[in-house]
Amino acid sequence: MVEELLTAAIATGVGVAVYVGAAARVVKQYERGLVFRFGRLREEVRGPGFTTIVPLVERLRKVNMQIVTLPVPAQEGITRDNVTVRVDAVVYFKVVDPASAIVAVEDYRFAVSQMAQTSLRSIIGKSDLDDLLSNREMLNQGLELMIDSPAVGWGVQIDRVEIKDVSLPETMKRSMARQAEADRERRARVINADAELQASHKLAEAAEVMSEQPAALQLRLLHTIVAVAAEKNSTLVLPFPVELLRFLERSAPPPAAAPAREEPAPAGPASEGPGPVEVADAAADALDGAPVPDALGGPADGLMLDAPPPEEEREGLRD
Repeated sequence: MVEELLTAAIATGVGVAVYVGAAARVVKQYERGLVFRFGRLREEVRGPGFTTIVPLVERLRKVNMQIVTLPVPAQEGITRDNVTVRVDAVVYFKVVDPASAIVAVEDYRFAVSQMAQTSLRSIIGKSDLDDLLSNREMLNQGLELMIDSPAVGWGVQIDRVEIKDVSLPETMKRSMARQAEADRERRARVINADAELQASHKLAEAAEVMSEQPAALQLRLLHTIVAVAAEKNSTLVLPFPVELLRFLERSAPPPAAAPAREEPAPAGPASEGPGPVEVADAAADALDGAPVPDALGGPADGLMLDAPPPEEEREGLRD
């Protein structure tokens, strides 16, 4: 009798353990539990912790309440200004109503993914290329609104939508690079022209100051020579301005006036000068009595040319 009671107790304990093991459920902190009894949803949502269900009668469905990061595959489309682009994005959403997320839609993750892809294609067709590249914040807000509108009935809340990358064709990239390069070159030329204008004003002021003090130009030239010589160059090109010649000409003393020598009046009219024949005769007479130079370049002592030059030389001088 005792043995039968002991066996019955053991069997009962085993049955209770099996029942508890089949009925016991644990819901995590970031999850919520939905209980279906014979396929009907119970209104009570099980919170995190330990809970039990009726085996073979009830079924527990857990729903993740964390924020889900869903990447949207790259979508290819044509913008409003007829440029073919590929755009990919990422969607951040979470479940706010577990019952609607399970009952209202078959797979809320797949539904949100498909809605994000179609909305992204629609945004591409309505936007210009410049908006996709520079005005992404507004596009993100529009894309979030387009996805969030149908997702409200699914018990899903769209937290954030971000466009990750915009892929352009290689020809468009080269065109944009040329455009950017041309714009940079234009700005560089404007800056250089502005610098030249400012430098010309300063040079004009410097020239005005140097014109008042001519010695300043010489000092500036000496400073330039010192700056060039500091580079240890073997060749030095020295500019010699005309203004310096004028300054030296003004600073040089005037030459002394030579005494006037009386010369016989020419045979011709007073308005005419000596003719070529008279000039040749005077040159030939000047050669008479000229000292003969020696080998060292000086005149020979006591040697004079007493003989006149030949008649042929005279004729050559006259010619």
